[in-house]
Amino acid sequence: MGDAARKLPDYPWLGSYPPTVDWAMPIPMRPLTELLEAAVARHGDKPCLNFLGKRTSYRDLGRLVDRAARGFQEIGVGKGTRVGLFLPNTPYYVVAFFAILKAGGTVVNFNPLYAERELAHQIGDSDIDLMVTLDLKLLYGKMARMLAETGLKRLVICRMADILPFPKNWLFPIAKKAEIAAIPRDDRHIPFARLVANDGRPSPVAIDAREDVAVLQYTGGTTGVPKGAMLTHANLYANTVQCATWYAAKERKPGEGGAGASGDGPGDGPGDGQERMLGVLPLFHVFAMTAVMNFGLHLGAEIILLPRFELEQVMRTLQKERITLFPAVPTIYTAINHHKHLETFDLSSIRFCMSGGAPLPLEVKEAFERTTGCTLVEGYGLSECSPVATVNPAVLHSDKKGSIGLPLPGTIVEIVSLEEPRRVLPPGEKGEVCIRGPQVMKGYWRRPAETAQTLVDGRLHTGDVGVMDEDGYTTIVDRIKDMILCSGFNVYPRNVEEAIYLHPAVAECVVAGVPDEYRGQTVKAYVRLDEGQTLTAAELTAFLKDKLSPIEMPKVVEFRQELPKTMIGKLSRKALLDEEQGKRAQTARDAAARDAAATGGAA
Repeated sequence: MGDAARKLPDYPWLGSYPPTVDWAMPIPMRPLTELLEAAVARHGDKPCLNFLGKRTSYRDLGRLVDRAARGFQEIGVGKGTRVGLFLPNTPYYVVAFFAILKAGGTVVNFNPLYAERELAHQIGDSDIDLMVTLDLKLLYGKMARMLAETGLKRLVICRMADILPFPKNWLFPIAKKAEIAAIPRDDRHIPFARLVANDGRPSPVAIDAREDVAVLQYTGGTTGVPKGAMLTHANLYANTVQCATWYAAKERKPGEGGAGASGDGPGDGPGDGQERMLGVLPLFHVFAMTAVMNFGLHLGAEIILLPRFELEQVMRTLQKERITLFPAVPTIYTAINHHKHLETFDLSSIRFCMSGGAPLPLEVKEAFERTTGCTLVEGYGLSECSPVATVNPAVLHSDKKGSIGLPLPGTIVEIVSLEEPRRVLPPGEKGEVCIRGPQVMKGYWRRPAETAQTLVDGRLHTGDVGVMDEDGYTTIVDRIKDMILCSGFNVYPRNVEEAIYLHPAVAECVVAGVPDEYRGQTVKAYVRLDEGQTLTAAELTAFLKDKLSPIEMPKVVEFRQELPKTMIGKLSRKALLDEEQGKRAQTARDAAARDAAATGGAA
């Protein structure tokens, strides 16, 4: 620890910090565009993006970004202009993202799987009139309707065939003709090729990294209603450096430099310009935006982009491309662990993985590490903090398993009382997890009330219940809103899920609270078994008897062939609860119909 750290309050995590990481290291607050510019200057002809076999070098990416930035400026994008990205994982996403920022604009991420109602709401709330999308019917069809029904005025249309390697670029328009949209030739549709047909000299834009918003990242947040988290350039740059510093500590010895070790750029540490990153998580999601795209560029990695998660394609890519870095969500690691022919794949090139987006079951972590020999660490965060706040160290003591780790450099984690939110609790006491640090958002877009509710006294209130131990390791117990109130007792779904995962037949599970007339809520488990396995509710209950208290024991167990997931592969408790609500509503309608029929019959 440096002198600055020794003058700080006696934070419990300081004594547990990796010896090669200074918690009080200076963290630069820079325009995010400098991240790409530094990578282009440093790595030049090295491959940057690899999309289905077509490679783009760092130098070529930089040139294309400059041309796109000039093109955006020529059609009116300037300081503070919000531009939507409605794109899956393709090189177009990376180019458009940094070009919008370089033109002075703000990126607004859109999920391509959103229903039209959700798209219309976000377009209206973010007040955008320009969107970037592909010429595929699946995407363009939705945006064409948005042009007619919302304030959206223009679309930049990216041609899918142009980013494919030869001969796929020739064959795609023929083989996939039915999937390609017919794009009108009018001033509301701007071909990407026309956008970048210029000298590549955008007008310089002065960016205030601490104040200017780089990304509006829409999230349900901690108060339920989708809203845009305003992530500044400094927020995203800082979080990238924080993550890179933590990663570099895995292989550095005390006193050595490394990737981002000084907080002043990539450095010459392990992995600099050598790593191969698999980008299967969607870049429009905040975890992938930072942990895949920005982190990968900072390291000078070759980022192998896949447009979606398909298990067989992921397995082939991991082996063929000799992937070294593989950020993912727990369900992806679970799917790999349970692959029918796992032993036939060589995954030994994978060295480091960061899991985020959802709790990582211990059994999933240990099984994946046994299979690959890699280090898989669980991180924690949320959209409002760009998103990473804590990460486990590479070498984790056995008594810390299940923890979300230690705060990243410059990050303060505090546990506050659920009853008195301004009172910080000592180690060992359970309360709401709060975060302070350079990665914490500026606030919610045009929602001062929600901002004031979430950012209090400089703390980001996460809505998660957790406890910090004497060594500064935090364990998440559950979401405040997911907590089950059963006969007056608090039941935390994550604790029940961890116990269920101990059964060898279980592949995936979700635990939720469902209405119960007697208990208020009761514990229900949704379980997917591993292929070829059998299990009954009675057998599972017997297995859990010595692992859960009677109040935590699932009273209802539902076995399913599949469990619903979000776009990034997180198991969706919300979808299951929506189903339950729909079933109850239908039951009520059926009962009312029967009563009406009976009354009519009696009359």
